[in-house]
Amino acid sequence: MPANIITTDDLRVFKEELLEDLRQLLQSHSSGRSKKWLRSSEVMELLHLSPGTLQNLRVTGTLPYSKIGGIIYYDAEDIERLMEDSRIDNQ
Repeated sequence: MPANIITTDDLRVFKEELLEDLRQLLQSHSSGRSKKWLRSSEVMELLHLSPGTLQNLRVTGTLPYSKIGGIIYYDAEDIERLMEDSRIDNQ
């Protein structure tokens, strides 16, 4: 089996390709998080809530929602607003 010799130029090219791949991955990941509408499962995962707690937030009017064909959607801006309004600064 023949040996391949790796030069510093090869390593530099590999590093540049790897960094570009990471940039693209991070960019696509961050754009995925900026969805306008989230389903219940996404909200529960994002906020680490149980289905019952999420239902309580809906029933009490704490978290507005839209229901289309049996699927409940939440506006990402409403979730961010709720988190900011519920913020407690202990100073």
